[in-house]
Amino acid sequence: MSAAAVQAAPPATASGTAVNPWLIAILVALASFMEVLDTTIANVALPYIAGGMGVSEDEASWVVTTYLVSNAIILTASSFLARMLGRKRFFLICLGAFTLSSLLCGLAPNLNALLLCRMLQGFGGGGMVPVAQSILADAFPPAKRGQAFAVFGVAVVVAPVVGPTLGGWLSDNVSWQACFLINVPVGIIATALIALVLRDPPAVHAQARQQQGYGFDVVGFVLVATFLGALEVVLDRGLEDDWFGSSFIVTFTVICVLAFALMIPWELSRRNPMIDLRMVATRQFGACFLVMLATGAILLATTQFLPQLVQQDFGYTATWAGLVLSPGGVVTMMMMFVVGRAAAKVQPKYLIAFGAVACAVSMYTMTNVYADLGFWFMARSRMILGVGLPFIFVPIMAASYDGIDPSKTDQASALINAARNTGGSIGVSVVSNILTHREQFHQSRLVEQVLPSSPQYQDTLQQITSFFASHGSSLGQAREQAIQWIGQQVQAQASYLAYSDAFWVLMLISLSAVPLAMMLRTVKLGGNVPVGH
Repeated sequence: MSAAAVQAAPPATASGTAVNPWLIAILVALASFMEVLDTTIANVALPYIAGGMGVSEDEASWVVTTYLVSNAIILTASSFLARMLGRKRFFLICLGAFTLSSLLCGLAPNLNALLLCRMLQGFGGGGMVPVAQSILADAFPPAKRGQAFAVFGVAVVVAPVVGPTLGGWLSDNVSWQACFLINVPVGIIATALIALVLRDPPAVHAQARQQQGYGFDVVGFVLVATFLGALEVVLDRGLEDDWFGSSFIVTFTVICVLAFALMIPWELSRRNPMIDLRMVATRQFGACFLVMLATGAILLATTQFLPQLVQQDFGYTATWAGLVLSPGGVVTMMMMFVVGRAAAKVQPKYLIAFGAVACAVSMYTMTNVYADLGFWFMARSRMILGVGLPFIFVPIMAASYDGIDPSKTDQASALINAARNTGGSIGVSVVSNILTHREQFHQSRLVEQVLPSSPQYQDTLQQITSFFASHGSSLGQAREQAIQWIGQQVQAQASYLAYSDAFWVLMLISLSAVPLAMMLRTVKLGGNVPVGH
């Protein structure tokens, strides 16, 4: 029997009976959903963690950093481990480790214990997502893989949207520990069902036997892991620690640069490298890698900063801030399946280009942010983004695997996911810096125009003083309140202008994906998508 026939055959359980591939798709997507959810769910719980453990919010923010670093590190080794152990075994080990560490995070007695458990959670979760793609490719025949990846795409795109809302609600109404403990029952059920229904195809066992003939690239792994880990630390901690004014950030930047400089010649000279840099340098895969970097930046940056905007400048509660994202999540889920069908008929480069333009339109609408905007303006912008993202996530799978040797598709899967994670960190870091520095810039420019001697200022001061006086304040109190109000308006306008600048940058990042998409080759539609891991 040919390898293609084996791959297209229906999956079977250990007893040999056929299993509905959609059941496998739902289970692995659910596990992936939990892992991606945990990249954002803890962000809103940081004040509660800090208060509960008696530490500062700056110290508590390491809960996010440790997860991102360990997640990036394990991605580099996931392809080797999945081939050596077999996909099913490796996936179950990762899922079990993720579930157990989630329980330990909820029971952690102090911050050090929580950080250790959070690191273990990142190691467990980081290996699941790239392997999940390979499992889906095995479970479905080539003609239906676009729809299968659409289910997976729902988990990857919607989970970061749900994270802040769910984390805020659990922290407000239950406890911050519930943000981690909620994974436990879901993880146990998913582990049990996947162990029952999933079975590695014969090709995977052949890969495992072949892998035993190659040594593990220990030096390459250390260099790649050090580079990605140090990069995550610099991006996540840079703004809080004053970037290169901090010896801590300078040290990690030097480590990151040295690891990168040593990694390139080492990996290029290996027969079986940890990551194949020549693959990243190809036109097809390199363009896909850069598109996924940009997409990760757009997804994570908007998911984090749109709720922050409406809470800080529009007075939304955490629940309403989450609801701003919800319509976009619904649109994304519906569009995933539409794009899954379209991917069998339209070239990936055209779908990706359309998706990038839609994301750019969404970012452009948000550049017009001002004080009188309502809920549905924000929600509509997010819905436009919800249309664009599926047009990138689904076809990028077929485009990135095209032309890749079957023995290297495992690395392709891991690299695409590393691009999404790293792009997200870069996007959040860039927007954070834009908001901080541009708000200071705009505030200084606006203050220059607020001259107490100007007729406009005196007229405004008189009107606002009269307003406060008519509501019961004495004339002296009303004047002080009016001056404070003018100061608050200046600060609010500076914030709106800073967010507008940030959305302009995100729009340009979205548009940069269009020429990259048009560089992609024409692929065979409805053909066999190579299987990774």
